[in-house]
Amino acid sequence: GLSQYSSDPRTEWDLSTHSTREQLLEAIRNLRYKGGNTFTGLALTHVLEQNLKPDAGARLEAEKLVILLTDGKSQDDANLAAQTLKNLGIEIFAIGVKNADEAELKQVASEPLELTVYNVLDFPLLSSLVGKLTRVLCTRIKEKSNKETADFPVNTGPQLSPTDLKISAVTSKSMNLTWSPPLRPPKKYRVVYYPSKGGTPREVVLDGAVSSLRLSNLTSHTEYLVSVLPVYDTAVGDGLRGVTSTLPLSPPRSLRVSELSHNSIRLSWKAAQGATHYLVLCSAAPDGAED
Repeated sequence: GLSQYSSDPRTEWDLSTHSTREQLLEAIRNLRYKGGNTFTGLALTHVLEQNLKPDAGARLEAEKLVILLTDGKSQDDANLAAQTLKNLGIEIFAIGVKNADEAELKQVASEPLELTVYNVLDFPLLSSLVGKLTRVLCTRIKEKSNKETADFPVNTGPQLSPTDLKISAVTSKSMNLTWSPPLRPPKKYRVVYYPSKGGTPREVVLDGAVSSLRLSNLTSHTEYLVSVLPVYDTAVGDGLRGVTSTLPLSPPRSLRVSELSHNSIRLSWKAAQGATHYLVLCSAAPDGAED
């Protein structure tokens, strides 16, 4: 599977899209570069929520490997997102090109770093890594596959997945989330939320016995994407996703003008709920500069 990212991650194809080597190589040849910013944390969250799911071709019993390829320093918290993946047993290999931050690569990657971190000066030099990286990846998969793992059903359904996400009590700064827990209670929930037009993802981790959360300190008049992910010892169930917008801040109302003189006027209005200050702008009509 492959996702490409800048400020908005995009799945190019899922794990289950191509069934032959030839199809995969053809897809790679047709891949078009996506320019933009470097929100690596958001990209890693996208991979967990979108690409490592049963409906995207991820088998719960299979080892999970993520190869991060980046040519810059992340503009959001890549370490937090990476740690979430690693806590779930997902192994991360970090490959830097040109202006990549090597310290950040080492933070993001799994141990041992001598096997999982690579850095080259330019894109053509990536070809020199292919042989070694292939051997390391295959060896790591064999090693991890030989370890005993818990027996999780492949078809998650209601067994591992919560349902019925409801968003209520929305204000300009907060909202309530509630959901119905899966038949098999998870160890914990990860709740990830961020503005739909770009922004740093924020995350709350809850005990698996909890099925509600109030999100606060939000930005007013902003559309938010929300994901609720159930986390088990060696698996992540299908998550719930929702979208809603916070309310705009309350405006002042009933503006009145009185006590006019040759160089002054008095203004009065009904207070805006929650306002601590007001900014009053005036200009000469009709086209005067703002004063």
